[in-house]
Amino acid sequence: MSVAKVTEISATSPVSFDDAVKVGIARAHKTLKGISGAWVSEMKCDVSDGQVSAFRVNMKVTFVLTD
Repeated sequence: MSVAKVTEISATSPVSFDDAVKVGIARAHKTLKGISGAWVSEMKCDVSDGQVSAFRVNMKVTFVLTD
């Protein structure tokens, strides 16, 4: 039997929402071991001079606890 924990993170990318998710998971992987999935709960973008300047996602990341 396994037990998992969920933590919420926020990640930003100047490229796309997809890239923001990848950046967030890659960074979380440096600290959290056993990541098994993520749920994007919110997507936002920053706008500057009428153009999108950054894409931001809030995610709930699930990881399995180890002994």
